Amino acid sequence: MCIVTSMKSSSSCLFAASRVRFSSTLSRLSSTTASTSVFSRASVLLANYKHRSLSFNSSLRSLRCSAPRLSHGLINCRSPLSLRSEVRVAATVIERLERKLSTSASEHAFKKILTGLPKPGGGEFGKFYSLPSLNDPKIDKLPYSIRILLESAIRNCDNFQVTKDDVEKIIDWENSSLKQVEIPFKPARVLLQDFTGVPAVVDLACMRDAMKELGSDPNKINPLVPVDLVVDHSVQVDVARSENAVQANMELEFQRNKERFAFLKWGSSAFHNMLVVPPGSGIVHQVNLEYLGRVVFNTDSILYPDSVIGTDSHTTMIDGLGVAGWGVGGIEAEAAMLGQPMSMVLPGVVGFKLSGKLRDGVTATDLVLTVTQMLRKHGVVGKFVEFYGVGMGELSLADRATIANMSPEYGATMGFFPVDHVTLDYLKLTGRSDETVSMIESYLRAWSLASGQIHYKIPEQERVYTSYLQLDLADVESCVSGPKRPHDRVPLKEMKADWHACLDNQVGFKGFGVPKQEQDKVAKFPFHGQPAELKHGSVVIAAITSCTNTSNPSVMLGAGLVAKKACELGLQVKTWIKTSLAPGSGVVTKYLHQSGLQKYLNEQGFHIVGYGCTTCIGNSGELDESVASAISENDIIAAAVLSGNRNFEGRVHPLTRANYLASPPLVVAYALAGTVDIDFDKEPIGTGKNGKNVYFKDIWPSNEEIAEVVQSSVLPGMFKNTYEAITKGNPMWNQLSIPSSTLYAWDPNSTYIHEPPYFKGMPMEPPGPHGVNNAYCLLKFGDSITTDHISPAGAIHKDSPAAKYLLEHGVSPKDFNSYGSRRGNDEVMTRGTFANIRLVNKLLNGEVGPKTIHIPTGEKLYVYDVAMRYKAAGQETIVLAGEEYGSGSSRDWAAKGPALLGVKAVIAKSFERIHRSNLVGMGIIPLCFKPWENVDTLGLTGHERYTIDLPSKISDIRPGQDVTVTTDTGKSFMCTVRFDTEVELAYFDHGGILHYVIRSLIKQ
Repeated sequence: MCIVTSMKSSSSCLFAASRVRFSSTLSRLSSTTASTSVFSRASVLLANYKHRSLSFNSSLRSLRCSAPRLSHGLINCRSPLSLRSEVRVAATVIERLERKLSTSASEHAFKKILTGLPKPGGGEFGKFYSLPSLNDPKIDKLPYSIRILLESAIRNCDNFQVTKDDVEKIIDWENSSLKQVEIPFKPARVLLQDFTGVPAVVDLACMRDAMKELGSDPNKINPLVPVDLVVDHSVQVDVARSENAVQANMELEFQRNKERFAFLKWGSSAFHNMLVVPPGSGIVHQVNLEYLGRVVFNTDSILYPDSVIGTDSHTTMIDGLGVAGWGVGGIEAEAAMLGQPMSMVLPGVVGFKLSGKLRDGVTATDLVLTVTQMLRKHGVVGKFVEFYGVGMGELSLADRATIANMSPEYGATMGFFPVDHVTLDYLKLTGRSDETVSMIESYLRAWSLASGQIHYKIPEQERVYTSYLQLDLADVESCVSGPKRPHDRVPLKEMKADWHACLDNQVGFKGFGVPKQEQDKVAKFPFHGQPAELKHGSVVIAAITSCTNTSNPSVMLGAGLVAKKACELGLQVKTWIKTSLAPGSGVVTKYLHQSGLQKYLNEQGFHIVGYGCTTCIGNSGELDESVASAISENDIIAAAVLSGNRNFEGRVHPLTRANYLASPPLVVAYALAGTVDIDFDKEPIGTGKNGKNVYFKDIWPSNEEIAEVVQSSVLPGMFKNTYEAITKGNPMWNQLSIPSSTLYAWDPNSTYIHEPPYFKGMPMEPPGPHGVNNAYCLLKFGDSITTDHISPAGAIHKDSPAAKYLLEHGVSPKDFNSYGSRRGNDEVMTRGTFANIRLVNKLLNGEVGPKTIHIPTGEKLYVYDVAMRYKAAGQETIVLAGEEYGSGSSRDWAAKGPALLGVKAVIAKSFERIHRSNLVGMGIIPLCFKPWENVDTLGLTGHERYTIDLPSKISDIRPGQDVTVTTDTGKSFMCTVRFDTEVELAYFDHGGILHYVIRSLIKQ
């Protein structure tokens, strides 16, 4: 024990400051022979000083846990005098180590390659770490996306958080990526939207309180990298088909969210380095693409590539600009804000070669849905995808952004397009200065980060990829995806047959199980005094929405041309279809008006309703009461068609069971047809003013028509004018009053912002790892349970536990707002966990809804009520699941909610990348069944009680370790613990990532 005490006294500052990796050393120490001296063990530590720490506290805990083994196997019962002598020697060695580390910290490991970047007219832009100066031939073959990871490692190499070994691993990517090696990554900035941003700022405010309670400086909780937060997720389509829709919806948005918005405005002043873009400005990813994206940073005359992690899974849209970006969990982003390096497995990279050119009439949306299906089939989870080939030159920057945007849907961490002349032209178009663009081009060329095929005429050296795919753009055909998943692509020519197959098929991702005799049912009803009718497949929502498409002028103006042709031919969208247009930025409005096409969209009901995500995230607003009643009373399979990226059941609207993703022009076409049960090649869309049938081909614009309108209507001045005043807000935002304090004054009566319980009574010492003992199964799921199922963002059902809580706190049903808007209140969100009305819990034997079985009594109750019963009785719970558990949006409440419900572990066939990380961040154990096993093959009913035999010492747990799971019915099976890195083990040891960060900051 005296060794532990001595180690602590002599090296606490060293380990707290340098975060030297310690666990592998301890493991080696504990297995050393009995004759090994303390001096030898200190030498082992010295030899391994380069490795990063899990923090001094977790290291010390590991050492303490190992103490019995050390005293028994190493010290050999020597006298206390002998022990003290060895400790003095060890302390001396560690002091030398500390001096050596301090010296290395002051000298950058790669200072010799720090080079000036000359300006074309003289002088220099700044200095940068020159990749070619390393003279390593392996670098020339690296994918561009990996070179960005390499630059970050070189620039941040301090031999503490980032080591030279890490740099070597990345340089040797071709070999090391096959070994699942761990690397640190420090992004240049962090991106938030308000649904995920509010809980992030809540956590930061709560962490400040925790720092104060533990006797430390609350102001240590401050972003160390730029943080941009765009308020875009709160606007709902309450008012549609009206010239006044934008103003009316914004007024309702502020009425509902005034408290949230004031909280965010407080955060922008209370925390340094945080920019909040007010409501009504646009969708976060389009604002990022057109305005926030730097491509190259120049900070204190040091140049480096822009890179970003965001709390929205579609942060990947920025990859189309040549900026490395991807989605992470909110809690992971918070750690990155506070200077913690992200620990990630060095990914494989799939090379996707593009050739040819899109055929006439085929859109970027058709392309991305095709790419999504190809990559889903190939398998790219946890990998980067990098696009290359001459076909890239045929794609506009907006087309590339559309493809990059849907990376989460095809499963990749990133869908990356290297910078080339198309990128540089886009930067000029969107108002970046000539000098900025010149700096970007000069830097990326010098650093070998710009595509050698800058004009696609000069062949460049073939890069090495983990695997390869190829697509001739001429093979892409018009298509949609649905009715329940974004990767279920349906060619347009097969849509009618596919729809009828879906009606026939049993209930599932491609089936509704409608009996043959009911498939021709017609529901007639009066709509504002006019006769109306609905059938299976009738379109009731048609929405031009989402970052995926509204950033792309070709498809937006294409939609306007379809509307124009339809108006000229006398076609009209039926009045009971809820139509809407929600642009991703004010630039879209400008070019739609410049082109003269907005008036035709208005005539078809596609008035602008606001600037935000709207229908794509479930903020579609209510359907007319007569339409809703006709659907519900007649059990109609109603359809929504939207230009979004997600169409999971229950997401778009509770009453639209069929939801199809389509390009904006197709959204207008299906709205005109009024149904998805149509063959556009053979059947007319409607009857024109001359009594003649009008067909799809009559209203569909050619690529040449679209290109002409884009050329004449999308002008550089539009971008400059839009973004010059972006942070000035609007009168409603500017009138919000906020306190000046840096500690937030929590209002216990607030139903929007509530102090969460994460850090209540938090001790300075980490609690250590935990297993699971005799736990009940809270829920038993099949495949593809999404974060929308786990933590819905949409409407709060009137009979739900969350509704009951709000009613008890004086909130009337009309003011419930959505779950997404109340993510700053843990009381609401915990009650809303697993509250999706389309949830399929196998414990209910086929019944659909947000309930489960309380195993001890057999009672069927809401999930929240059952979880609280288990917690009150001191009983642990787990969740059983199939493949792709946690797919969908990067929603940290999908991990926070289960944690607050008392869930200790999730055992699944596979996990979505971000959600698995979020579970770890909240202290929930993610486990995977072995490839040959699952719930069914093991015969698990969910009525068993489960024990997970996890080692009690963090030093005995390894990333990817197998553990035994046993049940009270005598079953036993092996699972893989999905702690994928040593750092994730440290988070688990501390009880979560934020607890780890707090303790680390206090120790510094």
